[in-house]
Amino acid sequence: MSLRMGLRPVAVCSALFALSQIASGQAKVAVVNLQEAVFKSAEIQKADADMQAKYKPRQDEINRVTTEIGDLGQKFQAGQGKLAEAVLADLQAQGQRRQRDLQRLQEDLNADVERDRNEILTKASQKMGDVVKKLAEEKGVDLVVDTATILYFKPTMDLTADAIAAYDKAYPVAGAAAQPAAKPAAKPASK
Repeated sequence: MSLRMGLRPVAVCSALFALSQIASGQAKVAVVNLQEAVFKSAEIQKADADMQAKYKPRQDEINRVTTEIGDLGQKFQAGQGKLAEAVLADLQAQGQRRQRDLQRLQEDLNADVERDRNEILTKASQKMGDVVKKLAEEKGVDLVVDTATILYFKPTMDLTADAIAAYDKAYPVAGAAAQPAAKPAAKPASK
């Protein structure tokens, strides 16, 4: 069981407890889909494009090696019964070497992509948390809950579009194409 899944029941109980404590005071509650807000931000969109461009040469090398392995396999198959055993053994050895090379290339690429992605998402999630907190204070919201732990909420309580717009404004991306402005959600409903 992952840490996130283990924390989900605790988060739900905490949110319900907080709601019950402040419900008598007509607290304003809002929700935000934090994952959506982070992934739809202009900064993450640009980071994704940058990572694809950064790692494209390495992916192209993986594709080239994969093609070489296929070609060696075809030569080996076509040479069965036609080529000397030494030539076939050489083709097989070349194929095995290239297969090991391919595995190393893929493992290295996956590790580098994973490291970069985690670093980018961690920073963006922290910044998005700060943006949501500021947005909640500006809107007079007492409690903001991530939609990952909620079964139902009124759409008027959703601050996700506002959070994306505020994030993009707070952390503009140089050279990014103009993003369509996120439609602000209606005021949060009182609970």
